[in-house]
Amino acid sequence: MEIAIIAHDNMKAEMVQFLNKNKDLFNERGFKLVATGTTGKKAERAGFKVRKMLSGPLGGDAQIAGRVAEGKTSMVFFFKDPLSSHAHEADINMLIRVCDVHNVPLATNEATAQLLLEAISRQ
Repeated sequence: MEIAIIAHDNMKAEMVQFLNKNKDLFNERGFKLVATGTTGKKAERAGFKVRKMLSGPLGGDAQIAGRVAEGKTSMVFFFKDPLSSHAHEADINMLIRVCDVHNVPLATNEATAQLLLEAISRQ
């Protein structure tokens, strides 16, 4: 199963903490990670194998949306910063819409991402 990880700048540390907290589960289940550029680099530094796309503002969100539409990505963890505005808001909304259209689970915060991981670990 491929899971996309994306995090706004102020949320990247939280994403890495989330990944580390669930490292055993990621390893046991053999999840493949795909990420926008900078989030992917940070996840790699934490010891995760990640397929990196472009940075979000440079089209990485759109690349991941394409993977969702193609059926390659089964789940998206996008830790959004709710307290900041983002110049590429249209790309973010497009990714959310594609997840909705293709019925792909999308978590925009750690609590929801944890619930999704726990649900699939019971299968």
